[in-house]
Amino acid sequence: MFIEVAKRLQHTEEYYFSKKLREIDELNKNGAKVINLGIGSPDLPPHPTVIETLNKYASLPSAHAYQSYKGLPALRSAIASWYNKYYAVTLNPDTEILPLIGSKEGIMHICMTYLQEGDEALIPNPGYPTYSSAVRLAGATGVPYELEESRGWLPDLDALAKRDLSKVKLMWINYPHMPTGAKADKDFFVRLIAFAKAHHILLCHDNPYSFILTEQPSSLMSIEGAKEVSLELNSLSKSSNMAGWRVGMLVGQQDRINEIMRFKSNMDSGMFLPLQMAAAAALALDTDWYKDLNEIYRSRREKVYQLLRALNCDFNPSQVGLFVWAKIPSGYSDGYQLSDEILKQAAVFITPGGIFGSAGNSYIRVSLCTTENVLQEAIDRITTKG
Repeated sequence: MFIEVAKRLQHTEEYYFSKKLREIDELNKNGAKVINLGIGSPDLPPHPTVIETLNKYASLPSAHAYQSYKGLPALRSAIASWYNKYYAVTLNPDTEILPLIGSKEGIMHICMTYLQEGDEALIPNPGYPTYSSAVRLAGATGVPYELEESRGWLPDLDALAKRDLSKVKLMWINYPHMPTGAKADKDFFVRLIAFAKAHHILLCHDNPYSFILTEQPSSLMSIEGAKEVSLELNSLSKSSNMAGWRVGMLVGQQDRINEIMRFKSNMDSGMFLPLQMAAAAALALDTDWYKDLNEIYRSRREKVYQLLRALNCDFNPSQVGLFVWAKIPSGYSDGYQLSDEILKQAAVFITPGGIFGSAGNSYIRVSLCTTENVLQEAIDRITTKG
């Protein structure tokens, strides 16, 4: 029996990594032992206190019931304290914070809350593919804005202002940027907020990488006037090694939090209480946690630099975040060709930049989520390939 899928899915493909992991699984079944340097899933555990908190609350008979859609007051207060301590942002924990079952669901919630057929949303190219798919699933049209290395991977706001923006309701932004590792300074954020106000566009800032290899975490919400025109997503996946725990957050004005709650409350029944309490414990960790984590990533990044040099790729050593973005050498048509060659000849998987948009076609991305020993083995395989 044939049942046609809904129109919203007919132009939405399966996520690239979902398909690629199946291919890698098949290679491994045939003895390839592929080294996967593609996905940014931290291989390190959360702090022991976080796990202890999870176990403590999971053992309570009362911990297994449905929870509030808004999250526990303890978690919202921990998020507010975290934002104040590290970003110098003041948030009302009762009205301006919404815990999420991972920030990825927040992307979908925002799009479903504000977008419909006939609307447009600005999407970075290159950028996180989920922005495009969520906009499309909401029935709206994604309008790419191209980022260029020559501009530090920041959007040209003057050029954007000359476009027809009459149908644009949202603009997705993400700094520190994934996949390029580019940073945005305060002056850019000030200009971005002014742009949004002038064109009546809601800024949606996705901010999961602000603690990874940065000197000072930054938030769009720290800029005066940001709450009027912005929402910000954040996550414990990268900064607290809790990717599989699915703990994220949305912060913004009370009215917008309430609007998104109208959609979210129809999609889930709250987050498991022990997870929320463990997340609160993670948010209460001191600066030594982030310092020690970044020491590990800094050493791994040096190994990735060696790997990229072995591939004759060019890269900017000032980039931040959980990946290293690099331009492929001449002689390759795109990053897919180089990625496939390395996978075939060296059993090492590196992400082709083209999955993040056409502006990434000449690049590859390497994850820092594996040990120095594994990275050295990848280097050894690549230098002896063929």
